[in-house]
Amino acid sequence: MSAVTVLSVVLLYFLILLLVGYLTGRHAKNNAFFIGNRQSPWGVVAYGMIGASLSGITFISVPGWVVSDHFQYLQMVIGYIFGYVFIANVLLPVFYRLKLTSIYEYLNERFDIIAYKTGSVLFLFSRIIGASFRLFVVASILQVLALNSLGVPFPVTIMVIMLLIWAYTYRGGIKTIVWTDMLQTTFMLLTLVATIIVVLTSIHLSVAQAWHELKQYQLVQIFDFSDWRNPHYFWKQLLAGAFMAIAMTGLDQDMMQKNLSCRNLKESKKNVYLLSVSLLLVNFVFLFLGALLVYFVKIKGLEMPADTDYLFSYVVVQSGMLPIYLGVFFIIGLVAAAFSSADSALTALTTSFTIDILGVAGKTEREVKRLRIRIHFLISILIILVIVGFSYIKQEAIISSLFKIASYTYGPLLGLYFFGLFTKIKLRGWGIPVIAVVSILLTYLFANYAVDWFDGYQFGFELLLLNGMITFAFLWILGKILK
Repeated sequence: MSAVTVLSVVLLYFLILLLVGYLTGRHAKNNAFFIGNRQSPWGVVAYGMIGASLSGITFISVPGWVVSDHFQYLQMVIGYIFGYVFIANVLLPVFYRLKLTSIYEYLNERFDIIAYKTGSVLFLFSRIIGASFRLFVVASILQVLALNSLGVPFPVTIMVIMLLIWAYTYRGGIKTIVWTDMLQTTFMLLTLVATIIVVLTSIHLSVAQAWHELKQYQLVQIFDFSDWRNPHYFWKQLLAGAFMAIAMTGLDQDMMQKNLSCRNLKESKKNVYLLSVSLLLVNFVFLFLGALLVYFVKIKGLEMPADTDYLFSYVVVQSGMLPIYLGVFFIIGLVAAAFSSADSALTALTTSFTIDILGVAGKTEREVKRLRIRIHFLISILIILVIVGFSYIKQEAIISSLFKIASYTYGPLLGLYFFGLFTKIKLRGWGIPVIAVVSILLTYLFANYAVDWFDGYQFGFELLLLNGMITFAFLWILGKILK
């Protein structure tokens, strides 16, 4: 596929998003930008959140992850369901009862302004890193497929992509995102299904026959009960998945902003339940696609990419063994996956920084609008800088890196919210941010020295739970001291 074709597809897709952004954002006020006037249809939100939850990470990294971890990622996804049940029945009722715009306002209600700012900063740092990781995936693929041959530097690629995202989100915010997410989820899933159908047709196998072959190649192992010290041990992955969902969805302004834009609590809970089941199904299909691509590479005698994040694009676009139109599908799906997570992250970061860090109390509608537009632009610049910096250090599968970083940054949030929800101890002052920093540092020590300290035990993504427990324990001790 030529570079011109790739860029033409991207441009056409962007024009569609720009049209949606214009139609939904032309009369939008600040309340529409932040929470969609609490009028978003729950079905549209739930469907669109599939794309936002999956993002370019799932689209690229999950199929490639099959090479090393087979279907074991599904253990973690099963754990997500338990996390979403907690979100629907514990967190959402609290957030709706308090009528929050930013979920970190809860920390001000429960503790004090310092706890509120601590939670906001943790989110801002986490989401900037996460959004940068996700967008890096797509930018690097587009760079390889088209822009390198045109001599376009990687930083320029990033700047153009962020400019496009900024252009269709700065007016409508979450009101626009709800509808663009629906569009982007559709393109992503169409690409997934189309690729599976075309690959199966090219190797003359039905789904059942392909599953049998993949089992013979030992590509579809899901459960690991072999050794509790192994990071892929089932119960560790299940527990990590549950708490990862609570932290990265329930305590994340990006994801919860969409839930809070629903008309009422009942509809928001429906959204969460539908999302949990959908993610299990869709992730399974992505893993099936990954195994199918690995099988395709083996039987066609192709060379496996050194970086498995490029497996999907290599087979579909670069191998020359599949129809060109499938490459067009891939580009659309890839860009849809990237934009669906980056645009909502940019909106959530703008919301959190404007409301939580700077504050809008006493400001007029006009002043708030001017402020959020500036913040929207500045955060776009910050994400560009982080992505460019990350391009020099990327070493492993992006999705694995993302979850590792989330284990550090979301852990204190997890501990802080659980302490607020399940104790009646009132804390104030600078002890909370100090504890958050200490918890991250201790978690890092455990992650790096656990093998020596605990008879070969290897931490996986359950580091998040450990981090949260350390935070909770220190908060409890602080509460007893100050009592």
